[in-house]
Amino acid sequence: MCSKSLWTTTRGFFTILQTGKRNFMKKIIDLISNRIFVTVVAVLLQLIWIFAMLWGLGAFSGHIMNLISLLSLLMVLWIVNKEINPSYKLAWTILILAVPVFGVIIYLLFGQSRVAKKMTQDSKKVVKEIENYFKESTGTRKALAKESLSASNQSAYIRDFAGFPVHRNTTTKYYPVGDEMFVDMLEDLKKAEHFIFLEYFIIHEGKMWNAILEILEEKVKQGVDVRLIYDDMGCVTTLPYRYYKKLQAKGIKCAAFNPVRPILNIVLNNRDHRKILVIDGHTGYTGGINLADEYINQQMRFGHWKDTGVRLCGEGVWNLTVMFLQMWSVITRTKTHLPAYGPYVYHPEEFENDGFVQPYGDSPLDGEVVGENVYLNIINQAKKYIYITTPYLIIDNEMMTALCLASKKGIDVRIITPGIPDKKLVFLLTQSYYRQLLEAGVRIYEYTPGFIHAKSFVCDDEIAVVGTINLDYRSLYLHFECAAWMYQCQAVGQVKEDMLNTFRNSREVSLNTCKEQNVFRRGLQNILRLFAPML
Repeated sequence: MCSKSLWTTTRGFFTILQTGKRNFMKKIIDLISNRIFVTVVAVLLQLIWIFAMLWGLGAFSGHIMNLISLLSLLMVLWIVNKEINPSYKLAWTILILAVPVFGVIIYLLFGQSRVAKKMTQDSKKVVKEIENYFKESTGTRKALAKESLSASNQSAYIRDFAGFPVHRNTTTKYYPVGDEMFVDMLEDLKKAEHFIFLEYFIIHEGKMWNAILEILEEKVKQGVDVRLIYDDMGCVTTLPYRYYKKLQAKGIKCAAFNPVRPILNIVLNNRDHRKILVIDGHTGYTGGINLADEYINQQMRFGHWKDTGVRLCGEGVWNLTVMFLQMWSVITRTKTHLPAYGPYVYHPEEFENDGFVQPYGDSPLDGEVVGENVYLNIINQAKKYIYITTPYLIIDNEMMTALCLASKKGIDVRIITPGIPDKKLVFLLTQSYYRQLLEAGVRIYEYTPGFIHAKSFVCDDEIAVVGTINLDYRSLYLHFECAAWMYQCQAVGQVKEDMLNTFRNSREVSLNTCKEQNVFRRGLQNILRLFAPML
């Protein structure tokens, strides 16, 4: 009996050992076959080879090292004279001067975009082709100016420097969480009869995407024109390699933005961070919500995931349609007859009017930081309050000055950041900006239930912005982004109500908490602040 029991125990032990070994090997195989792992390893090997070669040449000859130092100095002078954010210049200058060889290589790799020149040329061509179909109504502009000259000026900036006109005859609906928006998205997708356009930074196979994909497949069979753009970097760990081919086989027109390749000229910047859904030209969605289960709280990653979005129905959807087709034309190198996708083509009836709506995009290719300037215009024109939600608070001097000055003028400025971060180092950097803001009177809250991914502004019960634009360097300077600017719309009040509810579900950060941080934490924050534009 004892021998049999011992044998059973021993066999069970070895079975567990073998299972553990198999699981471990599976994890190793999964890691090795992961596209990010392969890309990172390949790029690192190439970097090490180039660095070793240059260092070896420098050691072999002092003249070569002097030449490398001279080139580093010339590159710094070139960066300093570029029309880019001063913080961005400072970070790269310090890195290049501190470690010339390494700094130069890293800058050439990550500090500039090689895709930008080609995309800029193609984008300008597309803009020129469509400008006759994309003009603002004089009546709408006059009506807005009559309501508020300040709002009209803000709107005019978006029109003149982003290229997107303001609209009336559009209804708005705001969603305080992705769970609620997902329900309406599915219902609207089922109603599609002519075309569906989707453009998203992240798509992850799961409940949310599978439900959407099922509808898209059915709509293709019905003859609906279905097109999808996804960012390859955003989906590098969430979708199989060349996933677009799988969708194309199903009849869905699909393209991956800026594909990731394991070669030294890999471009990580200028990602397509936009979230756009357009149905039949008259119904559209945007906001911070990607097509992945955590955004509808079907997967718990960092507590409760709070995100926001907005549904538009009417003329304002035209801006989202054009935004998508611009990107589609550039990355697929095809032409599109824009009038065929207008808001009234498949909705000849008049739309309801709900204030003024102006969806807009921000491109890193034109040198104009539209996303940040729209925020700054709102802050600078505020009279009573400004409420803000953002997952990342990594701001430049202009934004810091505007927020602090608004608070010092007596305006109620409040910012909500995550209670549970998705990136600990980035959150540590976010917290490094608290003290200066708090000292100026800005109130800061951390969302206690979990992670807040929302990017929303609301001001004076009049203006709101809901979109994809974070308060960090990448969103403001490097990514393709989008948002909806709204004046006197139903959604404005809904955004404010949600903000007030969120304050009650958040802990307010005190100035004493910031002052009591240990020396090590402060030191790390100072280092992170120095290189914030690169993160």
